[in-house]
Amino acid sequence: MRGLASALIAAALAACGPEAERVAVPPVEAEDGLVAVTINATVPDDAGEIYLAANIDALGLWRADGQLMTGEGRYRTTTLALRDGFALEFKLTGGSWDTEGTGPSGTVLPNFSHTVEAGGDNVVEVEIVDFKWPADAYIADVEGSGVLGALIYWTDVESQFFDVTRHVSVWLPPGYDADPERNYPVIYMHDGQNLFDPRIANTGTDWGVDEAMMRNVEAGLHDPAIVVGIWSTNIRGFELSPWHGGPRYAAMIIEEIMPRVNAQFRTLTGSEHTFTMGSSMGGLISQYLVRSHSEVFNACGCVSTHVPFSPAQAEEFLGLDPGDYADPERPYLLVAADQDTPIPDQIRLYFDYGDITLDETYPPIHDALRPWLESQGLVEGERYAMRRFEGAPHNEAAWRERVHLQLAWLLGGHDPNGLE
Repeated sequence: MRGLASALIAAALAACGPEAERVAVPPVEAEDGLVAVTINATVPDDAGEIYLAANIDALGLWRADGQLMTGEGRYRTTTLALRDGFALEFKLTGGSWDTEGTGPSGTVLPNFSHTVEAGGDNVVEVEIVDFKWPADAYIADVEGSGVLGALIYWTDVESQFFDVTRHVSVWLPPGYDADPERNYPVIYMHDGQNLFDPRIANTGTDWGVDEAMMRNVEAGLHDPAIVVGIWSTNIRGFELSPWHGGPRYAAMIIEEIMPRVNAQFRTLTGSEHTFTMGSSMGGLISQYLVRSHSEVFNACGCVSTHVPFSPAQAEEFLGLDPGDYADPERPYLLVAADQDTPIPDQIRLYFDYGDITLDETYPPIHDALRPWLESQGLVEGERYAMRRFEGAPHNEAAWRERVHLQLAWLLGGHDPNGLE
């Protein structure tokens, strides 16, 4: 097989071939006061079908095959009807998250964005040089990730709890091999493909967990930890929903992945040394893990948690059984708060959120969770933390900016509201 670097250069050069004539597409008339937004894309000649994935509920909210673009050859287009002022974010794919668009370096591109403006220029031009290589190509080139420490991959991990297989990344901090007598706490993180390597990360920006960890260590905020990144699959929504596949996902971690980690690496065992963290639906499963399995997990980092997730959303966007609830629009977590569901005494919970893009509906729901937490004696800054980030969107770049705060909370017990 061609070397990864030479192949990416070849792809970049191929994208500079002769221009094809752009296909003219009639404008779409937006109705009910909505604004027509046209997205024109230049893609490789042999790209095949191209899809738009976006932060739009009607397209399935970041479904990789949300809307098929029209056209052929190097030019594709689609038109959306959106409300004035909407902060659109989108990506182009070949129909799955394994085929996201990339730039000249072979790195997955960050989200494209456009703010809809009535009467303004709502034609967006984007270019895709190539599409993501299979993850195995990047896994084989660990040095190309630029990771600090060591990154070990388990590929195609099977589970008795799911029919799908998945990859698992295990990060060992610098110095792990130098001191064979030292054991480490462990953080189990979700969407593991997004944590360390920008070439693999869904948006082209990884969380930078390795850099953040070592900056905190150097600042004396906490000791280093091993990080286990559990990759998501094509049934991510089901797996990470505590009200659907979450119990099976928890069993997979506790009964299958955790024993293998403890057997292969020098870990500190016991709940006081074991943590979990994730974003969006990964935040929902993280809080579930500590609340339902406090004998295993001590604290969680719930980042831009998708707190609006409700029976209605489960059915509409994920095709999941909504369950039997009096108000299907009420978020599952607020139902738990209404019922004053017990929170284990020893656990610590961290929540943070932005206030634009998908996060724009998150602040009031987080505020509604406070009385539930405090009614059970949780003191903010000690047993729970909640922090709002003004102007922060729902993406990996935003989470990268503040992952050091979650690590400081989990590993050092620091109140994130007292840190920058």
